[in-house]
Amino acid sequence: MSEIRDSVEVALELDEKSVYSHIAHESAEDLIRIISSLDAERAKLRGEVIYYTDDWDALIRERIAKGKRHTAFDFYNPALLDIWEEKVRLGKRLKRMEKVAYVILAGVIVLTGALTALTGSPLVLLGLSLLPLAFAVRDRVRSSLDLVYYELTQFFIDELGVILTKHRLSADKYKFKLFTEGYFGIRTKKTPSGIFAVVKGKSEE
Repeated sequence: MSEIRDSVEVALELDEKSVYSHIAHESAEDLIRIISSLDAERAKLRGEVIYYTDDWDALIRERIAKGKRHTAFDFYNPALLDIWEEKVRLGKRLKRMEKVAYVILAGVIVLTGALTALTGSPLVLLGLSLLPLAFAVRDRVRSSLDLVYYELTQFFIDELGVILTKHRLSADKYKFKLFTEGYFGIRTKKTPSGIFAVVKGKSEE
């Protein structure tokens, strides 16, 4: 009975270039989903109705888990992951601050309404005069979150470019859908179903 070899031994006998190419392809496939999901979130933030179901945060965590299984074949730039984690924390802080601001403003309006009922003085007008602050908070948070999503999307576009160049993969095979504009290092094409993009090659930059 021949000895059963484990998967590591078998993998080591494979052509190294084809192994790396396969994993680079898998990473690039994951990255284009992450990019589209992040940009969809940015478009939703701007009030657009986007039917895109992928969760970018879950996709990134899934990609990291795959990278850990591959150990030496982890294509993620550690600095990129640090930036991602910080941007996620910042986004969560901004959303919390927005909710707290709304709660405080609502509390002030309710309080001045109650005082108006008790005293007969139109103090509720004072509370209502603070309503423009709610719009100011919303606009400030939306603007900050837009920058977070933009930077994250651009970082992953850059990372995709590195993988494609390093492993000589055809950029045209890894086109991704975009819902907003303004990114660098890509060329876009408008179609009836939306905007699609591919990473530019060195000769195009």
